[in-house]
Amino acid sequence: MKIYVISGLGADFKVLERLQFPKNHEVVFIDWLIPENDESFSAYVERMAEKIDASEPFYLLGYSFGGIMVQEIDKIKPAQEVVILGSIKSDKEKSRLIKMGEITKIPKYLPIGFFSDRTSQLYGKIRQMVDSKNPKVIEYFRVRDPYYLKWSVERISEWKFEENPHVIQIMGDRDIVFPIKNSKPDYIIKGGTHLFPATKYKEVSLLLNKIFV
Repeated sequence: MKIYVISGLGADFKVLERLQFPKNHEVVFIDWLIPENDESFSAYVERMAEKIDASEPFYLLGYSFGGIMVQEIDKIKPAQEVVILGSIKSDKEKSRLIKMGEITKIPKYLPIGFFSDRTSQLYGKIRQMVDSKNPKVIEYFRVRDPYYLKWSVERISEWKFEENPHVIQIMGDRDIVFPIKNSKPDYIIKGGTHLFPATKYKEVSLLLNKIFV
């Protein structure tokens, strides 16, 4: 069976490259698309889902913003299992910072120039201080199109979703992007920051091989 995988906001699959998936399944990575001007979230989800062959059973795996995306895709192309890493199952699990963005609409009014490559570099440096065990953190964030980044941040802050019990949630207990205190994950990675798929890949791989049978 195929496992369709979507990485995090602005990230390619380098952050997930050390994960060991079950050898009896085919892993298919879905790259982020650049949103069209004023494209709705639902239209974007449909475009992201085009690469999925729903004529046969499949699994979905998403990391961070990719976790939100695979849950949306599951609504139009239901999967056998949906697994999210370092992500949330409903808007009720948003962090205070994300909820503040939703209430104030700040992401909407930030200029596209705010999401420049210089800002991405600064963000990487800050994340590196938080997760000092992974000095190559900036290498994970390769999709730096300013419009894509701004559009994505807006969609995350606006996201509304009712929790689906079908979704399997794996979180790190030191994640500051999506704090574990707001969720009741199925599995907890001890000492895992938001980058736990890269830093705790052995633990995550064991879980994935248990889930994707």
